[in-house]
Amino acid sequence: MSIDATNTAAEPPTVEPEGHTDNSIVIDAPLSRVWQMTNDLVNWPTLFTEYASVDILENRDNRYFLFRLAMHPDADGTVWSWVSERTLDPVAHRVTARRVEPGPFEFMNIEWTYEPVAGRTLMRWVQDFRMRPQAPVDTPTMTKRIDANSKIQMAIIAQKVEAAAEPLRQSAPAS
Repeated sequence: MSIDATNTAAEPPTVEPEGHTDNSIVIDAPLSRVWQMTNDLVNWPTLFTEYASVDILENRDNRYFLFRLAMHPDADGTVWSWVSERTLDPVAHRVTARRVEPGPFEFMNIEWTYEPVAGRTLMRWVQDFRMRPQAPVDTPTMTKRIDANSKIQMAIIAQKVEAAAEPLRQSAPAS
């Protein structure tokens, strides 16, 4: 009987690094207004420029939502859609979310936090994810896309929330 001394242990598969983005913006509106508008899922198609529709699949006490998001068609006419879940903690001003149907993502986890800052609101989005090996883009490429798009969407959201808060500021009694 011969013993083969050759090492037959396979090398572990290479795991692509995790993608991570961390963006924030100060919105000139009270935290209550920012919280209400940015967590009103039904109105996301008017708040975000990228979403065409939102379908609420489950709502538990306005704290947990299971929902389907669909984007506007891309240049090839493809409509990207997925199911996510979102849990709101209005006391801590924190939202955690994840894609339940991750599609080209191996996983996608998101945290939104809100902090009052002298009558204004600091809104922060942290996103952690990894692309699947067969996805059309790799994790570093998607990280750049998500980072750039988050900045764009946050600026648009800030403008819309500030515009909605302006009539409230104008009607508030002078101190």
